[in-house]
Amino acid sequence: MGKRLGEYTQNNTKCMLEVNGIRLIDRTLEILHNVGVSRVVLVVGYKGQNVKDYVGDNYKGTPVEYVENPIYDKTNNIYSLFLAKEQMLAEDTLLLESDLIFEPLVVQKIVADTNPNIALVDKYESWMDGTVVTLDNDCRITNFIDKDHFRFEEIKNYYKTVNIYKFSREFSTKYYVPFLTAYSTALGNNEYYEQVLRVILHLYNAPIKALPLTGEAWYEIDDVQDLDIASGMFAPTDDEHYRAISSRYGGYWRYPQMLDFCYLVNPYFPPQRMIDEIKASFETLLREYPSGMRVNSLLASKNFGVKQDFIVVGNGAAELIKVLMENHTGTLGNIAPTFEEYPNRIAANSLVQFTPDNDGFRYSAKDITDFFGDKNIDTLLLINPDNPSGNYIPFNDIKMLIEWTRVRNIRFVVDESFVDFVSAVGQTSLLDDAILAANPHLVVVKSVSKSYGVPGLRLGVLASGDTEIIARLKKEMAIWNINSFGEFYMQIYEKYHKEYIAGCEEFRKERELFLAELREVPYLEVFQSQANYFLCRVKERFTSHELALKLLKYNILIKDCSGKKVLSEGNYIRMAVRDRHDNHYLAETLKSL
Repeated sequence: MGKRLGEYTQNNTKCMLEVNGIRLIDRTLEILHNVGVSRVVLVVGYKGQNVKDYVGDNYKGTPVEYVENPIYDKTNNIYSLFLAKEQMLAEDTLLLESDLIFEPLVVQKIVADTNPNIALVDKYESWMDGTVVTLDNDCRITNFIDKDHFRFEEIKNYYKTVNIYKFSREFSTKYYVPFLTAYSTALGNNEYYEQVLRVILHLYNAPIKALPLTGEAWYEIDDVQDLDIASGMFAPTDDEHYRAISSRYGGYWRYPQMLDFCYLVNPYFPPQRMIDEIKASFETLLREYPSGMRVNSLLASKNFGVKQDFIVVGNGAAELIKVLMENHTGTLGNIAPTFEEYPNRIAANSLVQFTPDNDGFRYSAKDITDFFGDKNIDTLLLINPDNPSGNYIPFNDIKMLIEWTRVRNIRFVVDESFVDFVSAVGQTSLLDDAILAANPHLVVVKSVSKSYGVPGLRLGVLASGDTEIIARLKKEMAIWNINSFGEFYMQIYEKYHKEYIAGCEEFRKERELFLAELREVPYLEVFQSQANYFLCRVKERFTSHELALKLLKYNILIKDCSGKKVLSEGNYIRMAVRDRHDNHYLAETLKSL
């Protein structure tokens, strides 16, 4: 009935659902026809006549039969399968559920396997729901585990049933149909047919093998979110697939096989011990309100060594940027290309933009002062290191820019979200009481999510010696703008500061290794970076978009910069720095193309 799909199944059963303009039933029938099944038996109930009228009595010459479940709203799939028992006794059987979407290889794989009785399974991931199984070393199923007996602490041992099975006629005759009948009679019809397999397994140690998938695509569609994800996974073209994935802006745990080289996160922090400490307090944090703005500003003050009146905590740097720029008046000077969250919140006629005239978009403090020296700007924005170029202006030169803007009465906004990754001796951060107090025209923004490897916690800070700006930002944001998990992270961070410093050093070493590997790719020009990503120009063979599409076939997501201002004509991509294993895999994949 698909009640969770709302309007999509209001007048039709789930198998008639369209994904990218193709009904689930059409996809399934086409795949079954192509593997050469002798006939298709559809068990129908809710809106069953719609299916009959639509499909008819054959699909491209493959006969189609119907079995009706008149009490579909009072029974579960055990009864629907029981009604089709005569068909199961007649031949070997493929059993599929109608709310699945899958690539043809999924069914081809189970048909080609020589084992006569198979449950198709996939390694359990967080998005999966329903019956799971455990396997022995020979891929024999040792147990069927329903929702009531599911244990999250055991998930590393679980495989999810894909709800596609193959049963021999002998197995159906000797085991499955007799037990299906007995189980249904004894325990009622509001059960699942997997329970029968579980009983058979325990009583007879019957030969049911599991066939694990190895990356083949499938999804079960139960609600509108499932439909959205399936639409992206099974997009009809590579271009639509890339756009569907990249436009999600995160949430990629739903695509567990994918390596995200698009979003920029420290791969070497937090340490496992810190994660375990957060886990140990999970239930308390889930059930307790976070503190208000005053307390969280105090925690940020402690962690970054600035006065409480100088700092405000945001739900990620994005919240702080939004509130800061919405209060902006006058003309903004910025360097392009850059992180567009800032200039996108300003009217185009209020922007004065400096674009370095070189392939890698390198620039210095002198380039900035030379360009803006005769321009009328009220605010100067600098991302340092810049995104996506990775260009970095050294600390002493930043101090010169602070003085240059102070003399000209220009507010100076510096986003130093990536500054902890730079290879430099001595101080690099402007989060310093003395600097902020002496320069109230200076505003410093830092994304905790990016530098500290906790994007899911959504944390960022903004600091300034102008206490009026800080007070106004605090007033304009919600009192509980961060959750208890983010607050607890700030509470315990100080204990792990040494691990953070070590993690940043390990990152810098990995960045150099990755850079050397990327420069072996003949069609890439890779620009030096002081951040946790590399801007690259695709010199030949592909456009930047074509390369992004090709890599997605290998479950690698990179940033195609052709949609960014200034970069749209230059064939640029941006790739994050991950850990050694992932970086090496990306480099080798690029070389293989």
